[in-house]
Amino acid sequence: MSMKRFPLTIAASFLGGTAMADVPSVAVDIAPIHSLVARVMDGVGEPNLLIPPGASPHEYSLKPSDAQALQDADIVFWVGEGLTPWLEDAIDTLAGDASITTLLEVDGIEPLDFREDALFETHDHDEHDEHDEHDEHDEHDHDEHAEDKHDDHDERDHEDHAETDDDHDGHVHGEHDPHAWLSPDVAAVWLNEIAAQLSTADPSNAGEYFANAAAGREEIAELKSEILETLEPVRDQQFIVFHDAYQYFESAFEFPAAGAISLSDASDPSPTRIADIQGRVREDGIDCVLAEPQFNPGMVATVMDGTEASTGILDPLGSDLEPGPDMYGQLLKNLAGVLVECLK
Repeated sequence: MSMKRFPLTIAASFLGGTAMADVPSVAVDIAPIHSLVARVMDGVGEPNLLIPPGASPHEYSLKPSDAQALQDADIVFWVGEGLTPWLEDAIDTLAGDASITTLLEVDGIEPLDFREDALFETHDHDEHDEHDEHDEHDEHDHDEHAEDKHDDHDERDHEDHAETDDDHDGHVHGEHDPHAWLSPDVAAVWLNEIAAQLSTADPSNAGEYFANAAAGREEIAELKSEILETLEPVRDQQFIVFHDAYQYFESAFEFPAAGAISLSDASDPSPTRIADIQGRVREDGIDCVLAEPQFNPGMVATVMDGTEASTGILDPLGSDLEPGPDMYGQLLKNLAGVLVECLK
């Protein structure tokens, strides 16, 4: 299934430059959001992408052409400061007269909190199993275990506190995980919001915007069904991601990761966190450990050392994809494809 483009209307075809002249200038932060906006504007106009594919949203510096696009913008769509903390000042300075839509604040979505632990849902189950097994030990083993646990806890508290300090920059701009575009359900809500904002600025093309948004939602519904079917054969497998960016995808497709090597893509994981992940991979027989294109592959190799886990590369931004209306659907399909390839 491909993300189909809505055709040009007959009126737009005849009017050509006149129709385009009335279209608002739109600036968008990252490629996946640009794809959604481009889908709604398809046949009417084209949005400007501020952060090119492959660039880090956390640390990018606007080029003069990007700054000009932002300054000329009538409308700005961005995820929010949790993803691009530096962009808030640029928007305030350069796009003061533009209509600004912060997508994480749009009604109808539920932003997810960051997950602080290295190990996710299955961790509680493991603790329960360990507790049941622990009840079979004698009193002496219990006391010895409690003392060791206390020592480990003290050390871990110290190291985890250090990790929290190290990772603080990743959370300083909000408690919510900003990677919400990885949920097709969220993307469907955003399509409507994008159409509404464009229609307010450009009422003459409102019908086109809302028709495109409706078609885009249908395509996303088909895409979700396709990905659910794609993932079905590997649902009994477990995987670890490099950094905790995929919980919106995990929630939408009911396919949870077992943990993340790094809390944030803005900081390195602590030794304690790496040790926790290594233990999970070895003890639970994790099937797949996933890297990301812009991060150190040596860290993934360390986690996988001595295991039979496979590896693959997930890219939440679609760095190797061509920006445009079709990019969003391809991004999600690529994530599912990498997961299946790694897990099978």
